[in-house]
Amino acid sequence: MPEPPRHNLPAEPNRFVGRERDLDELRGLFRETRVVTLCGVGGIGKTRLALRVAAGLVPAYPDGVWLVEVARLRHPELVDQEIGRVLGVREEGGRPVFGTVLDRLRDLRCLLLLDNCEHLIDRCAEVAAALIAACPRLSVLATSREPLRIAGELIWRVPPLDLPDESTPGEGGPEAESVQLFLDRAAAAGTRLGAGSLPDVVRLCRALDGLPLALELAAARTSLLSPGQIADRIDDRFSLLTTGGRTAPIRQRTLLAAVEWSYDLLSAKEQVLLRRLSVFAGDFDLDLAEQVCAERPISEAEIVDLLGGLVDKSLVLCDESRRRYWLLETIKRYAVGCLQKAGEREVLRERHLHVVCELQERHFTTEMVEPGVPWARRLEALTMSKSLVDDQRMALDWSVESGNVPLGLRLCAASSGLLPLCGNLTEIGTWIERLLSLDLTQVPGEQIAQARGYLAYGLEARDELSRSLALAEESLAGLTTGDTFARCVIHSLIVVVLLRMGRPEDAVHHAEEGLALALRSGDAWNQAAGLAGLSAVALSRGRLREAQRHGEEALARAREHGHRWIMARTATQLGAVAEFRGDLVTARAHYEMVVPWLRELGSDLDLSRALARVGRVTAMLHEFAAAREWLAASLALGRETGQRHGVALCLVGLSVLAECEGDLEGAVLAAGAAVRLRESIGQQSPTLRIEELLGRARTKLGDGRTTSLWSRGRAMSPEDAARHVLEGERIAQKAPVATKPVRHSLLTAREQEVAGLLTRGLSNRAIATELVISPATVARHIANIMEKLGYTSRAQIAVWAAEHPTVAR
Repeated sequence: MPEPPRHNLPAEPNRFVGRERDLDELRGLFRETRVVTLCGVGGIGKTRLALRVAAGLVPAYPDGVWLVEVARLRHPELVDQEIGRVLGVREEGGRPVFGTVLDRLRDLRCLLLLDNCEHLIDRCAEVAAALIAACPRLSVLATSREPLRIAGELIWRVPPLDLPDESTPGEGGPEAESVQLFLDRAAAAGTRLGAGSLPDVVRLCRALDGLPLALELAAARTSLLSPGQIADRIDDRFSLLTTGGRTAPIRQRTLLAAVEWSYDLLSAKEQVLLRRLSVFAGDFDLDLAEQVCAERPISEAEIVDLLGGLVDKSLVLCDESRRRYWLLETIKRYAVGCLQKAGEREVLRERHLHVVCELQERHFTTEMVEPGVPWARRLEALTMSKSLVDDQRMALDWSVESGNVPLGLRLCAASSGLLPLCGNLTEIGTWIERLLSLDLTQVPGEQIAQARGYLAYGLEARDELSRSLALAEESLAGLTTGDTFARCVIHSLIVVVLLRMGRPEDAVHHAEEGLALALRSGDAWNQAAGLAGLSAVALSRGRLREAQRHGEEALARAREHGHRWIMARTATQLGAVAEFRGDLVTARAHYEMVVPWLRELGSDLDLSRALARVGRVTAMLHEFAAAREWLAASLALGRETGQRHGVALCLVGLSVLAECEGDLEGAVLAAGAAVRLRESIGQQSPTLRIEELLGRARTKLGDGRTTSLWSRGRAMSPEDAARHVLEGERIAQKAPVATKPVRHSLLTAREQEVAGLLTRGLSNRAIATELVISPATVARHIANIMEKLGYTSRAQIAVWAAEHPTVAR
């Protein structure tokens, strides 16, 4: 199996020239300090130098070197989210993502590269300080126009490239770093300069103060102008530069002059395109550029040639395939100013919002709504939708700034297809809340109702169940019969919320209504979702045959639709039904089925949970080595993505594994850690499964020992509890323990009472009345009895109870 990548550093686009002494010194600094900030003006080469330093440090950091590009972010709160994204950490409800990031990095030896911090300097400083304080093996390399000014920071001023020695004219010119860079980039532009050009090259390098970006821009023009002509024009431009701040560093003004000069050398249409390209959040493709930037005086047909010209002049960068393009940050900031001066900012931002919204709506329709679409097209639509996330943020930011609430809410609705996969439920919910707080007089009531429904979706993920339910019900009341897809989604959401609140009887209506709507509209996605909801409701009420039938129909509809995510959801539901009735082989087959689908989707959160489920039932089948592998993989993925719910589910699986292997003490420890973790994220604990485990532990180990183990487990970290069980295989090999299948263990006291009452032929409701519990709880007890005894009917339990009156008392 290939070793996972230990860095996310991009490949160098061209040859790195010079700075060898700088590289050696900077790498050596990390043996003595943990925070180094490369400071200097824009265009001096901070990013390129930092990337080169970081690449050389990869062997020194076994847990990786990770680049976080801050330049594309526009709000301080996104710094935390971007770090989480780079590390593969997902945001989870009820907890700031930065807390999850800290947990992820706490014990790792890695290097974090925060690039282009200046526009969000305060938040970057706070983040860096907090990381260094909490993560003793972490190092930070930052680039910024100003220092972070935090404790322990070493400020390293990035110097210009070496210039030829003025005291010895004609000597040392070719060896100077600035000259080497200019000659290298000129050759890359197709210009071979002879020795006769060297004096002009030296003059030009000195005029540009050895600034790498300025030199690269100048070298790109050698296909049209000689070095002498370029130097003459640069000197003229410098003499005319009078608008810069008097206190600004001279090199900053020099860079501005170089960029301005390069911009002035463009054709009029190239200038228009360059400034319009600044509207994008980060990288973009040709199609997006054509849709947003094609407006008088440039046509859509001209974009490809104009863009190619900007790439040739080094003002726009691209990947090797010329599929993705981007602007250097310094160029982008200059272009933003030009866009403002041209009076085009508002028009371009509005067009950008419209185009992104239309694209996301198109991707959403292809991916989820449109019937009969091949899976390859659906996956492509999802991939393209994900690639627009940064531009989506910028577009939503403009919708708030400009007050275009209708279009902003449309974009939020179209992006809902990304919610289950990208883990951005909280972020979309935040945008909806911001938009709904603005003037809504021009917003149709139905659109407001739809937005409230999608906001409810995000609140459920944050465990705000009461508020989620209230908003979802308000949404349904405000939606017309025409918006069938949204109504179906909200009915399914309400089913989930009501089941989580222990109200299956109330959930039935919404499950049936959502399914009926989907059937009338021919919507296979929501038919599958509705049937899965009915299966879940039936399961919670102990109606196993009904749950099985609905589950099978749900998977059939999901396959008919073809989207891997809804297929995974319905297959998981079928697995839950099989596990509930004790058919562990079938349960494992269903759980295993979803693993490749979720891997293809890149849905790490769902994948972590799926792996835990497979591991749990594999343990119950007494295939301990395989179970340990599944659960270890689940734990690793859950920790990497920062999802405590997934880790908690894995701990429950490890508890099952420990008990099946005969380690009842380890089972209690892992269960205690799982419950404590669940409580920390607002989930109700312990579950019926854990209550039964504690009952068996008290019977075998005694109350005192069980209580002690439970307290110890609750005090353990999830990692320590998991390690105890995962390393238990080696312990078991030294001292084998005779194990007894969980499903054949003695019934709990409550289950014995239920079994005894079944001999009298009582219904669930009658048993509930006699024991003062809910009918749903009775159904769960009966299902557990079936699992433990290997039965499939109430009659079998009644016969067993009659034959064992001293047990089923």
